[in-house]
Amino acid sequence: MSYISKEEKQIPINDPSGKWSDLYLMPEWEEKYYDVYTVKKHGKWVMLKALKKEYADKPEYQAMLEKEFDVRYNLCHPNIVMVNDLEVVPGVGKAIITDDVYGYSLRRLIDEKRLTPKIVHRLQTQLLDAMEYIQENHIKHIPITPETIIFTEYNENLKLTNVGFDQSGKLTEQDTRADIESYGKVVNEVLDNLPTSLPKLRKIARKCEEKHPYRTVADLQLAIEKRNSSQLYVVLCVFILLMVGLLVWLTFAG
Repeated sequence: MSYISKEEKQIPINDPSGKWSDLYLMPEWEEKYYDVYTVKKHGKWVMLKALKKEYADKPEYQAMLEKEFDVRYNLCHPNIVMVNDLEVVPGVGKAIITDDVYGYSLRRLIDEKRLTPKIVHRLQTQLLDAMEYIQENHIKHIPITPETIIFTEYNENLKLTNVGFDQSGKLTEQDTRADIESYGKVVNEVLDNLPTSLPKLRKIARKCEEKHPYRTVADLQLAIEKRNSSQLYVVLCVFILLMVGLLVWLTFAG
């Protein structure tokens, strides 16, 4: 089940059919127009995204919820939380049903000083893969932030929770640049909270927020790959030098 903190509270749910049980409101995941819940459906944990009470009866917001479901339903990527259905849930109303995520938001991990090298690596690989997929499918979405990034509890895989409210024939340059800027902000905040400095990654993250950043996600991926390849090259050179030194020592020692 998704991480339940002290802020989350259990909501009474009356469902004579027994289909739904153990409903929790999750303030950590709430959005401007939506509340987010975790609940058991036929005994299996799922997550719900439903309109806040003040918007639930207004046709324009109901249409917005249905539009988001239509946009996200056909998306399929390992680093995006999958949408499964649109259903009326007792005590909640019409809700988007998604996979449950066993894990923690990047915001929580930053605040609790629980960042790891694997998380940094996932931001350089899995987050960019998800961003590229979203752009390839021309998906419009709210900015990517530490609140919309989840890392699974056991293997620290990255999942994006809020990836689309509309789909267009082609994204504008402004849409693409907004994603790259969001990426820079996320990585810079992570670097601000690491116990060590990563100057090359910092340089890339800062460029994402400049007036003339990387033009596409592919350009950003290439910059990251060059950085990682450079580090690997240095490691290999050091290893070779050590091996040569060892061989020389063994030759003279013999």
